[in-house]
Amino acid sequence: MPLFVSNLSVPFDTPLESVYAMARTKAKLPEAVSAFPYVVKVSLDARRKSQKGIRRVYTVGFDLSSPDMEQRAAAGDDPSVRFHPAPRPLQPVHGTLPMRGRPVVVGFGPGGMFAALLLAREGYRPIVIERGQPLSRRVQAVERYWKTGVLVPESNVQFGEGGAGTFSDGKLTTRIGDSRCEYVLQELFRHGAPEEILRLAKPHIGTDRLRGVVSSIREEIQRLGGEVRFGTCLTGFVRDSSGLTGVKTTQGELETGAAILAIGHSARDTFRMLAEAEIPMEKKPFSVGVRIEQLQPVIDRGLYGELAGHPLLPKGEYQLSWRQGQEAAYTFCMCPGGFVVPAASEEGTVVTNGMSEFSRNQPNANSALVVSVTPEQVGAGLLDGVAFQRKLERAAFCMGGGTGAAPAQDTVRFLAGKGGISEGKVKPSYALGVKGVEFDRLFDRRVCAMLREGLERFERQIPGFTGENGEAPPALMTGVETRTSSPLRILRGEDFQSSGLRGLYPCGEGAGYAGGIMSAAVDGLRAAEAVIGRYAE
Repeated sequence: MPLFVSNLSVPFDTPLESVYAMARTKAKLPEAVSAFPYVVKVSLDARRKSQKGIRRVYTVGFDLSSPDMEQRAAAGDDPSVRFHPAPRPLQPVHGTLPMRGRPVVVGFGPGGMFAALLLAREGYRPIVIERGQPLSRRVQAVERYWKTGVLVPESNVQFGEGGAGTFSDGKLTTRIGDSRCEYVLQELFRHGAPEEILRLAKPHIGTDRLRGVVSSIREEIQRLGGEVRFGTCLTGFVRDSSGLTGVKTTQGELETGAAILAIGHSARDTFRMLAEAEIPMEKKPFSVGVRIEQLQPVIDRGLYGELAGHPLLPKGEYQLSWRQGQEAAYTFCMCPGGFVVPAASEEGTVVTNGMSEFSRNQPNANSALVVSVTPEQVGAGLLDGVAFQRKLERAAFCMGGGTGAAPAQDTVRFLAGKGGISEGKVKPSYALGVKGVEFDRLFDRRVCAMLREGLERFERQIPGFTGENGEAPPALMTGVETRTSSPLRILRGEDFQSSGLRGLYPCGEGAGYAGGIMSAAVDGLRAAEAVIGRYAE
């Protein structure tokens, strides 16, 4: 059983050998105890911007050679020194009920991908249906869209193999405390992700490496007897008094008694179909706003002070929030050294997202800068949240000139109530170009007021964030960011089945139960375990 020594805070440039020695001393390991040290987790603490202030915080593990060694290395009363059980592999207990047909997984983003992977490994030979295209064709369609503005509605940044996370920074951070997270990380590494994702507190793969990982997972599912059918969209259900008996698709009907619904947050036509099929759903909060870009060295300097650019420090990244009662302005999906990308899935709309490659070597940093929206603020109808998002996206398309260009405004002019973009060093990375506008004409007063207050507060936390003080160039805001999360939750019970259709298992971000690659993947595993626990192979 490995011994973990946590909370080892050292100057950021401390050699690893010294960290291991400190851990050994803290654990009171006798010299006679043979133990191989390794880094379990490491994070950066940059709250104090000085040579001695910026620190790395390590958890170090020791693999002890025998049970006798474990006894000799007793951890005592120090809570930061403890034995840690090795992670257990997922071993779901198989049910006994016969399954009608084969299980169907709808959607091949993180939730559907990991659900299908576990089902395939347990012998259930799932059929995955994905409305978009495999990665090779999807990348071609996306790159064509970014160059010409010609959108393929069924294969784009939102739809296709890997889901929306394939065109992102590939962040693997999550706030959920679930042991399945380790399983997800190990599988991503096994399929080609860099080993560092296993130990960094804020791991990322990068969109360039993530694509190979996704294809490798799909190939394993197929080797184990599963199928992945691209260009196939869910259109309805077949049911009897017992529940689900099949699904309708654009390529015909499939017999099944269990369908995992992992559709993603942008499948708006599917939301409408679910409403018409009387699948119970409820409105949920989401957020809208812009993408904000600064020069990456400005962020580095704001976070690291005089140590910005040090070769042992990573690209600076941030997560900022401000709350006033029930209202919130915050940043998320921060992409160091990345791009702002066109991310529409409907013609005649503009949607923005952020993306970084593994190297994070582009000039600009960007993140979503958004304001919370409650169900009460969008209308009484079930699909009014979708309508609210779509209205903003269409208005942004018109304000950009109707060519796919995005509306933009720099932060200094926005804070001063002036429209347009000042000449500055922050060059927009949005591939289809930007047009200077006044965001007060796009967003309502509440959203604009919260954005302004958030910007003022975030400038105090990271000097140069807005450029308002003149020491850094104005940041650039590009709109609109509307696909922060699903505006709906597809209701399910403790057994993961829809409360309105037995055999339907909603999961992931589109169903309202996740918010990112890791949490969606974990929720997909939970849904697969629920299917496995009910049915025989």
